[in-house]
Formats: sequence, structure tokens, C-alpha cells
Amino acid sequence: MELISPEISGLNTRYCDSLTEYKRRQTTTVRIGDLPMGSEFPIRVQSMTTIDTMDTMGSVEQTIRMVEAGCEYVRITAPSIKEAQNLENIRKELRRRGYTVPLIADIHFTPNAAELAARLVEKVRVNPGNYADKKRFETIDYTDLSYQAELDRIRDRFVPLVKICREYGTAMRIGTNHGSLSDRILSRYGDTPLGMVESALEFLRICEALNYYNIVISMKASNTQVMVQAYRLLVQKLDEEGLKPYPLHLGVTEAGEGEDGRIKSAVGIGTLLEDGLGDTVRVSLTEEPELEAPVAKALIDRYTKRAVEAKPILPVEVLPINPYQYFRRQTHEVFNFGGTNVPRVVADFSKVPDVEMPDLKAVGHFYLPLPDKWKLNDLGADYLYAGKNPVPFMIANGSRQILDYRAWLRAEDGVNMFPLLNPEEYLTVEHRHGQMNFLQLSITDLSATIISRLKEDRQVVLILETNNAHAMPELRRLLFALVENEITAPAVLKRTCPADLTDDKLQLYAATDMGGLLIDGLGDGVMLGAEAIPGEEKGHLLKRLAGYNSTAFGILQAARTRMSKTEYISCPSCGRTLFDLQETTATIRKRTDHLKGVKIGIMGCIVNGPGEMADADYGYVGVGKDRISLYRGQNVIKKFVPAVNAVDELIGLIREDGRWLEPESAEG
Repeated sequence: MELISPEISGLNTRYCDSLTEYKRRQTTTVRIGDLPMGSEFPIRVQSMTTIDTMDTMGSVEQTIRMVEAGCEYVRITAPSIKEAQNLENIRKELRRRGYTVPLIADIHFTPNAAELAARLVEKVRVNPGNYADKKRFETIDYTDLSYQAELDRIRDRFVPLVKICREYGTAMRIGTNHGSLSDRILSRYGDTPLGMVESALEFLRICEALNYYNIVISMKASNTQVMVQAYRLLVQKLDEEGLKPYPLHLGVTEAGEGEDGRIKSAVGIGTLLEDGLGDTVRVSLTEEPELEAPVAKALIDRYTKRAVEAKPILPVEVLPINPYQYFRRQTHEVFNFGGTNVPRVVADFSKVPDVEMPDLKAVGHFYLPLPDKWKLNDLGADYLYAGKNPVPFMIANGSRQILDYRAWLRAEDGVNMFPLLNPEEYLTVEHRHGQMNFLQLSITDLSATIISRLKEDRQVVLILETNNAHAMPELRRLLFALVENEITAPAVLKRTCPADLTDDKLQLYAATDMGGLLIDGLGDGVMLGAEAIPGEEKGHLLKRLAGYNSTAFGILQAARTRMSKTEYISCPSCGRTLFDLQETTATIRKRTDHLKGVKIGIMGCIVNGPGEMADADYGYVGVGKDRISLYRGQNVIKKFVPAVNAVDELIGLIREDGRWLEPESAEG
């Protein structure tokens, strides 16, 4: 299958074997101790310790907890020679206790630590952005000759490690991070997915020249769009250059904590897993590392039977989008859907009996009896789908109801309520709303007659649904068909949530199925449908709907398509962390989570410093024992602030920029 878009003709866009049939990408096998990785083996789970590497017993105990939670590889930081040396003691103690989990040394800045670690553990991870390179945020005008001189210098520094890995049978991950690209790469390629890929390929070419192939590659970023684009481009470039199809390590850096961290991880990682990319997964949460493995496993387990459970989908002959750059699908505006409007959230209230005003709290609508008015918070749903029974009172100004077509015909308020038609009704009924109508559509409904009608209809919004186990690709195929047929009607992505799905899995599955489309600019709204549970109490149903609503807004934010709350780009902590990252993150969140659209980076050390939080508006970075540096963007503003004062100083910085709101003001 050749995927060639007219808009990007001449560019090789073959980044997966099929966009409609689940096929795992075929890779080489990498030997990592006695647990090999690659397409011939299951997708592996890994995580990283947070204990000081010099605390041997603490590291061992934490590693055991991680293994018991499902980790198959454990990564440990080695920022200097002494930590690299202590990996031997950690490994020996684990083996003494009967644990053979392969250990991975995480290296930044210190080639001599990597060369020692490669003799002691099963795998080393190097970051090409800072292993033998530098980042001072300087733009340098390189000539071809001076650029090659830099490559020669890097080669001289990197070759010894490659030879040691080859001699000892040690595996290597070449792990590019979006936020730590070197000045050299940034000067030539910019802050782009291509720069990320080229950063890794420079090191990979050296490895192949030395006949060393025991390599895994990663392209990690906190921005899910950049991450997905970089992995796709990496696969294409490996194929284009005739390099080996190395296994991929998937991860979203600095995903954060709780619901936000899980949703963001699923949007990035799940999008790639859907297309058969990925051979090991690390979910980076600002939580205890043993909590990461179950999330990674839940993401991976969806694909164990995907190939046999999925229904056939019409193949994609021509790819109508650029998979390496974000462009939103061109749509015309219908009421406040499509065009330049942010994607909308539709809350499914169709299963709620006898709806009362307080019930709408579940979707961010709060009724204030004394002034007799409604207030919407930042997660207030834009539309309520009420099904056959209209909500029997006036809802918040700016929000509207959607009713099944027959119920809409009977409704008293035909202006602030909009009809939802099925395909048969769409083709046969004449009486419709004068501004906007909704059409529920699946891929099997897309007949020539419907296509012809949709091309001319300027008042319809599509609600796209599927019951295929391979859900995201089927919805994507349907959206591609709209593009191919020059249909510009806005489209809402609908996924019905099985009633027995746990909250954690709901977040992961919905984020994967919808986020993968939103990242590619496909989708003008999201709707999580509520499946009925016989005998379910109303309170329990409303609690489910509150979770669905929060998840819907979280997906839009994680896909970078609608910012509705404060975003925290926080690293998962490791042995380099210089303060209690989880406690600090919770404190900062408590005091700033009302600042809609503000992005705050919280980094445990300088390794995960200004580069890793490249997308953040403000940064809080550990630089010494109980000492913090504060950043505006990538520029340090205050250095060595005592940790006890640092959160107040951060708020002061936000206040200086005119972006601070008092919590009461923000709520009002």
C-alpha cells in the first residue's frame, strides 16, 4: 500500500503497513538480557526508579515492587561514575533475591558513566541531545564543513561506547527527547520532528558503520502531536535510508499525574499502537513508578486479539492528510461547530431519568438559585444530548440540547433544541431546524445518495460512530472518505462507553480512539455515549457522566486542540530529583489549577529542565538541594530560590505577566 497525498506528493509517507488492518510493524530483534524485544515478541512494559541510585537497598526494593506490578525492564539513572558503578551492587542484590529483570542505565551528559554501565547492566539509554553535544539555547550558523566537524567530534566520543556494547552484548536505546535537542540540531533543523529524527539518525549511522545493531529508538515529547509525528517520520526515514527496522520505545515525556497523565499518555502512545508501531511502552506519571506499569499494560492489552476481532475496513489507497504536520480538516461553520471554532463537547444525558437542575453539575453546569442563573465552569459541556426526553427547563445560556428527530418534532422549544436524524430520516424528512441538524453516521451508511446530499448541505453536523473493535481506524477511514468526496460538514467523534468499563480503562480507550484522530486534525467535537445499566441508580449514572465529561475535555487538551484547564508538564521523578516532586506538583496544582490554558513545567532536575518543558509558559526546576530555578518559557528568571518560597515566587512571576486570576474571580 502506497500512502501518497496530493498535498505532499514526492514525500514517502509509508510509516505503517496498513491504516485499516491491524498489523504490527516488523522489526529486528534486540537482545536485552534474557528478555528479547521486537515484533516476534509481546510488547514489553517498562518503568524507571525514583530512588537515589546510591541507595542500593532502596533501589532494589523499589525495583521489586515495579517488577511485581508488571515491569519487564527497569531503568535506573546513572548521572555520574559513582552511580554507574553502584548499578553492579543493585543488580547483584536483585539476582541474589531471584529477580532477573534486565536493568537499563539512563545516561545524560556523561559518556564515561555510560561506558562503565555498559559493562555492568543489560542496556544503556543515551540521549543524543546531550550525550556528546550541548544545549545553551544558541543559534549557530554552520557551514557544511563546520557541521561535519561537529559530527566527527561526536563520532569520536560515541564510538567507544558502541564498541563496549558490541563486546559485552549490551543493548542500547538511542532516545531523542523533543526538549533536549542540541543547539547544533536546532540551528539546522529547528524545533521540529525532523530535528528529533535526525538527532537519532546521526548516532544510528555510527552504530551501523560499526556493525552494531542491538538498538532500540525513541522519539519522546510532552507535546503529543510532535511525539506522534516524530515516530512516524522516524519509521519513514529508516525505510528511506535503507537502515534496519529497529524496535520502538514509546512514551510521552512529562505526562503528569492522575487522569491528565493517563489521558495524555494514551493519546500519544495509543495513536501509534493503533497503527502497529511500538515494541515497548513506558508511561511517565508523576506518581510512584509501580503505578505506571498497569497503565502501560492496559494500553498494550487492547492489541493482543485486535487482528482477529476487528471487522474489515476498506483500504486506504491515497492518504489525504500529511501525517507529519498538524492541519485541521477543512470544514465550513455550522452554528458554532467547525470552521475556526474549537471542538465541542456533547454530553450524553439520554439515559438520565427525570432530569433536575442539580443533575447538570455532572457536566459542569451549576444552577445558582438566589440570582436564578446558571454558571458554567471550564469543563461545562457545550451540548446536552437528551435523546427522546427534553430536559424540562431552560439550561445555561450558550448551551443547547440535541434531541432524537421525532422527539424534536414534539418539543415546545424548536429553536434552542436541535434534531438528530438517522440516515433514513435524513434522506426522507423535509421539516428540519433552520440553522443546524445532526446526522448520526457510520461507515456503512455512506452511500452515494448520502454523499451527494452532504456535499450540498450547509446545515448538517455529523456524529460519527462505529462498533468495530478497530474503532479509531474505521472512524479515520470514514473521515478520509469525507475528505476524498470534498464533504466539509463538521464531524463529532462518538464512542459509546461499555457500562462495565472501569474509569481507568475508559480514559485510556477513549483517549486512544479519539485522540489519534484529533492529533491528525480530524474531528470538530467529541461525545462519550452512556450505555444503560439495568437497575442503575441515578446518582451512580451521574457520577459516570461526570467522568465521561472530564475525560472528553481531557482528550481535547491532551491532543492540543482545546485548552480548557491548566496544563502541568511534570516529570515522573528519578534518582536525580532534588525535591519531593509529587508533593510539590500537588501544591502547585492546588494553587494554580484555575488558570485556564496556562502551561506549567515542574522538573526534578536540570536534565529535565528548560528543554524538556519546551512547551511550558512557566517552569519550576530543581537545581540543588531545596533550591529551585524559575523560568518564563525557556529563559531562567530567578535562580536558586529556596524551595519553601518557590511556589509563591512562581505565582508572583505569573502575576507580573498579567496572567494571574484570583480563584474566586476565575470561578465567577
